[in-house]
Amino acid sequence: MSVHSISNKLISISVNTLGAELISLKSNNTELLWQADKTVWPRYAPVLFPIVGKLNSGEYPLTQHGFARDKEFVLVEQKNNCLEFELTANEETLSLFPFQFSLRIRYELDVSGIKIKYIVFNPSNESLPFSIGAHPGFNCKRIAGESLEDFYLEFENKKELTAEKLKDGFLNGETYSIELNENKLSLSTDLFNNDALIFKNKQIEKVKLCSTRSKTQIILNCKDWPYFGIWSKKGSDAFVCLEPWYGITDSVKKDSDFIAKDGIISLGKNITFEAVFNLELSN
Repeated sequence: MSVHSISNKLISISVNTLGAELISLKSNNTELLWQADKTVWPRYAPVLFPIVGKLNSGEYPLTQHGFARDKEFVLVEQKNNCLEFELTANEETLSLFPFQFSLRIRYELDVSGIKIKYIVFNPSNESLPFSIGAHPGFNCKRIAGESLEDFYLEFENKKELTAEKLKDGFLNGETYSIELNENKLSLSTDLFNNDALIFKNKQIEKVKLCSTRSKTQIILNCKDWPYFGIWSKKGSDAFVCLEPWYGITDSVKKDSDFIAKDGIISLGKNITFEAVFNLELSN
């Protein structure tokens, strides 16, 4: 396990080879990323692979969000403005998920922020079924006295969003509406009393995280990502996660056919899948 860092005039980042996880995102010496307080939520920005959420069947012994976040990646490229890491199938992953794969995660700095790319390659003769997603947590205590209650999310030209209802971490097939005030959703601890807010159908392809107290705004662009989650630990006012996904948690209805599940991508022989999202910083 080792940590690698790059920076430019706007931003500096650090990434751990464990999970290829972003563990620091700083601008003007202010830490914008949640710092994995073990008493609250012990992660920073985990990558979700080969599933997003939970499986409601015993077909494969995969824990929530899959194994990639807990595996050691190899640094395969480092330049002044980019870092790229790779995880490939091995004896341990095959015991949980019997498919060959290569997963690369690339972090690239530019003049406005950071581009994060997920690259999945199938080297085998059989299809590779998988889901993948991002789970970055953002610090809501950047300055003294600041908390989640000081933050809001701003969307583009939206009056309301339609969220999926959850039961024990699974989709129960019902939805509910979240009304926005001038395209904005105020954040609060009560918002997450019933777990994450989950959205289907590309409802969120761009969202801005803003504070009424600290200056830096984080704009997350995830065009064409079909699902999105917003989450904070129940009762915590310290962070919020903004999560673009290619995949979604399972239904309460048990289904042993992994390939047929909602959000599963089936990747053919020698085919590469790529997904990109951007974090743009603005003052």
